Amino acid sequence: MLLHQIIERGAARHPDKPALIFRDHTISYAQLWGAVNAFARGLREELDIQAGDRVGIMLPNLPQFVIAYHALGRLGAIAVPVNPLLKAPEIAYIWNDAGVKAAITFPMTLETVLQAKPEVPSMQTVLLVGAEGELPDGVRPFDSLMKPQGDPLPPAPVGENDPVVFIYTSGTTGFPKGVMLSSDNILFDIEACQAMLELEPDERFLTILPLFHSFGQTVCMNFCLWLGGTSVLMERFMPQSTLEALEKHKITIFPGVPAMYAALLQVPAERAYDLSSLKYCVSGGAPMPEPVQRAFEARFNCAILEGDGPTECAPVTSVNPPPHKGVRKIGSVGLPLPGIEIKIFDENDNELPVGEIGEIVVRGRNVMLGYYNNPDATAEAMRNGWYHTGDMAKFDEDGYLYIVDRKKDMIIVGGINVYPSEVERVLMEHPAVALCAVIGKPDPERGEVPIAVIVPKPDAQPDPREIIRFARERLANFKVPREVIFRAELPMSNTGKVLKRLLKKELELEG
Repeated sequence: MLLHQIIERGAARHPDKPALIFRDHTISYAQLWGAVNAFARGLREELDIQAGDRVGIMLPNLPQFVIAYHALGRLGAIAVPVNPLLKAPEIAYIWNDAGVKAAITFPMTLETVLQAKPEVPSMQTVLLVGAEGELPDGVRPFDSLMKPQGDPLPPAPVGENDPVVFIYTSGTTGFPKGVMLSSDNILFDIEACQAMLELEPDERFLTILPLFHSFGQTVCMNFCLWLGGTSVLMERFMPQSTLEALEKHKITIFPGVPAMYAALLQVPAERAYDLSSLKYCVSGGAPMPEPVQRAFEARFNCAILEGDGPTECAPVTSVNPPPHKGVRKIGSVGLPLPGIEIKIFDENDNELPVGEIGEIVVRGRNVMLGYYNNPDATAEAMRNGWYHTGDMAKFDEDGYLYIVDRKKDMIIVGGINVYPSEVERVLMEHPAVALCAVIGKPDPERGEVPIAVIVPKPDAQPDPREIIRFARERLANFKVPREVIFRAELPMSNTGKVLKRLLKKELELEG
């Protein structure tokens, strides 16, 4: 089965059932399947998009994201979604690496995409959702490619093990790598989630998690459509609006990140929200603080099932079982999903016994095909047939997994990964910076925020505000340091490596 066929199946089984709801507008399974085919036909006829071609998507949670993503799959082409908060140099790097033939965006990010376009020679056309008035050269309205009439499209000339999406994720080098996921990777992960959670065909998901992210794609979009459920799309997270949507749409499943749950707790209890339809909340993307989890469950009377998994694993690898399936252990990320092997290895790839801390490694059909155009990084990550996550964890005697530390030095801002080396690379371009280290500072709303500790060059007297402005011009806002601290030196190892753990301790940022 190919990924887009979950919509075709839904249209055959229950054509009039709502697949998507956006701003009170309902799109049935039959309408969604029709839109997928119409857009796929336009992509083929107007832009000559063929199997294996890559197309960028830079959209918030709009129905057009779902339509475009699955229309590309309908042709055997590959979606390359990116965060709408990225700046032009960041987009240019990703889409140039992927070799995208076209890109899809919306008015708020059109200028950024056009700034990136000259640096992406392969990108010929930009499609604009919500286009109005005269458009710049090379930009066409998204709707102009909707071709509902025409010859039936032939089956997609690809197999279940061909890539359907590239999701770019940064690594220790700071340069994003394209995680290649196939239909089988994603569908197997969905089936493994279902084996653990046992959800119903009539579930209603609230989709606030961004669809450019693997969590949002797999859980909120594809899992929901695979079930035959209804996905209620929201463009951005606003705490009170979220509670209102949960109530109004009788949501049964709410996937979120810990920062969202913390923010929902801050909504004044001026009235009680009727969330009685809510079966489960699912949390991932960052460690869930136990006080937040207990307070949320007490106020809203709904269990949070915490899970874990990296983009490279499509992405879910473990989750706490629902009450009818077993014990939920707060503080753990649950049990490995059925069919997915998780082990704890030492630095020599030897398996460690229960209770000992080591690196999480994963094996299963959900594990990526590899990193696009990067065989060395693929070989390093997939040593001995196991995907090495870089996360440090341990198992307890019951087989529950506990994360002890995250990927080395990674900062998680509201559930989005920020890799310090990428930020440091930008800051080192500043003429007054001799050395810098970017570390995470605990933040009650976002979980963490990045801060920069900088050693200025001799005789330089940089202004912290100017450093931040410099970074903001080159990085997405969530990556920009919220604070700049100047020091004469940084704690270093014998090999010249900045000791960030020691730096955090000196700045009293632990915890």
